Amino acid sequence: MAILGLDVGQKRIGVALAQDLVAIPLTVIERAGEKGDLEKVLALAREHGVKRIVVGLPRSLDGSIGQQAERTLAFTRELSQRTDIPVDTWDERLSTVAAERLLLDTGMKREKRKAHRDAMAAAIILQSYLDRIDR
Repeated sequence: MAILGLDVGQKRIGVALAQDLVAIPLTVIERAGEKGDLEKVLALAREHGVKRIVVGLPRSLDGSIGQQAERTLAFTRELSQRTDIPVDTWDERLSTVAAERLLLDTGMKREKRKAHRDAMAAAIILQSYLDRIDR
């Protein structure tokens, strides 16, 4: 079953895809307005035959819902209203930090890391989700 993972930020949306039990970075969507962003996400979902979408929820370290999490929840609600594909949220605390560390460890230059970080964070979020539901 194909699952799409999203790391929704203010400037970019990182996208990852899992066909089986392994998530891989797919692409980064540069934010251009909510309607267009939603259409791009849904186009990717159709293209890859996605049966579920997992959106990273950026909770604060204490577990509370902050401003970015509220924006992400609004995006998730709008996405859910535009598709029959089930949309779940998943705790994504520190996923961007982990993605940055992974890319640093590969020796990737700063400019390239910025372009890949959000998709890698989406893959980390999605892999965490997959690992949890596979138990």
